[in-house]
Amino acid sequence: HDRYVAICTPLQYETIMHKGACVQMAASAWITGTLYAILHTSGTFAITFCSNRINQFFCEVPQVLKLSCSDLYLIEVGLLILSCTIGGGCFIFILITYMQIFATVLRMPSVQGRKKALSTCLPHLTVVSLFVFTSVFAYSRPPANTSSDLNILFAVIYAILPPLLNPFIYSMRNKDIKTALSKLTDFGHFPQTSSSQILLGKLC
Repeated sequence: HDRYVAICTPLQYETIMHKGACVQMAASAWITGTLYAILHTSGTFAITFCSNRINQFFCEVPQVLKLSCSDLYLIEVGLLILSCTIGGGCFIFILITYMQIFATVLRMPSVQGRKKALSTCLPHLTVVSLFVFTSVFAYSRPPANTSSDLNILFAVIYAILPPLLNPFIYSMRNKDIKTALSKLTDFGHFPQTSSSQILLGKLC
């Protein structure tokens, strides 16, 4: 939404994306995530389990449901369907927004302006694509066609890779951080200064 406003309606950016709007969006994301976690946790604790052995490296909901001995697991299935519906809605919103962004970029007369607009969207688009593709590999495969070890591998990639790469993808846009990292690799220029002090100084 931030990139859509910045590219499609740049003259209204300060009016739409003010501090209050940013706080509201961040708060709504945190509140929604907290409620989502509470619903899944309470639904999981309501289930009676036949075993405590999960063929996964964390208590993933689909793996937990396989151990259920009662019909209460249907509550958790309903929550999964609800969360998939909300996630699908968010994905469609992102898709439509980027279609409008690309349509606006293609209408720009300046090549430099098009490059600048696309470079603004590239980090977020990379993060979203990475998350979507790894989650598709983790959840959208027929379970009978893959081994349990491969399922664990896909789950590890899905759970670890996107959060691990997020800071690097977003921070590489910052020229100051690029400069600081390049100077960190050349220790000869800073014989009496630690690398952490150099990076901290550049960030400040």
